[in-house]
Amino acid sequence: MLRVRFHGRGGQGAKVASRVLGTAAFIEGYYAQDFPLYGAERRGAPIAAFTRISREPVLERGIIAEPDIVIVMDETLLDDKMASPLTGVKEGGIVFINTTHSASEAKGRYKIPASVTTMDLTKIGMEKLGKTVLSTLAGGVAAKLAGLNEESLRKAVEAETSDIVTDRILLEKNIGAAVYCFNSVEPVGVGLKPAPTIYQGSPVIAVPFEPANISAPSVNSAANTPLRKTGNMRTFRPVWDYEKCTKCMTCVARCPDGCIKVNDEGFPFTDYENCKGCMICAEECPADAIAEEREVHAW
Repeated sequence: MLRVRFHGRGGQGAKVASRVLGTAAFIEGYYAQDFPLYGAERRGAPIAAFTRISREPVLERGIIAEPDIVIVMDETLLDDKMASPLTGVKEGGIVFINTTHSASEAKGRYKIPASVTTMDLTKIGMEKLGKTVLSTLAGGVAAKLAGLNEESLRKAVEAETSDIVTDRILLEKNIGAAVYCFNSVEPVGVGLKPAPTIYQGSPVIAVPFEPANISAPSVNSAANTPLRKTGNMRTFRPVWDYEKCTKCMTCVARCPDGCIKVNDEGFPFTDYENCKGCMICAEECPADAIAEEREVHAW
């Protein structure tokens, strides 16, 4: 069985990426299982999704504690101790990271024992789709690393996004972007291995017991919303020009997440730890005093 774990932030499409991979595997004749783990269930908060692929019926249930492949859709999660994307990763596995850095740089920076491959999915999404959509792109990467074929990926992207994307042109762009990533990622996948014999004279199989800190880490945890800094998912940040600012506070009123505060001089400023970069403040500013600045590197 091949076990794949996706790590992203709410709104980046980790769930759709896992479904694209599972559907592509199913189209090729494999058994597949995919599901998300939302956690805080808010945009920008860390989430995970899981896909299992096998030549035999998938009898495992629950989260994937020891993945063969990890897809990290937001590099800043690697420094988030609560998200812990690298938990269970070991030698022989594969870690893909959406980053501007090379595989060797990322491997050294995060001390990853597994093989590492990287690509700037955010940039590709902006170029191919006009927005930072990562779901179908990450699905394309995962399909390549899992050893699936391009035609299955095309069909899977169409099947999983046709209910979400009603514009046929945009749907075709998603398919094209997924295929582009499929063909561009370094082929270091572990691939599907021969399935072991599950039944040996009895339909009963041993299911490993997972302690609560792995199977349900939030059950006994204290409230953690203040600890989940959603600003890490930003692609653009708002920057004020106080020479133009009239202190009208339109930006404060329009910010959907309450991330704009007011300093002692009466000027608005951003709480960058929680600002998600929606740039509504810049769109609504009547004085055109807010510019957008691209954030390229996580470190």
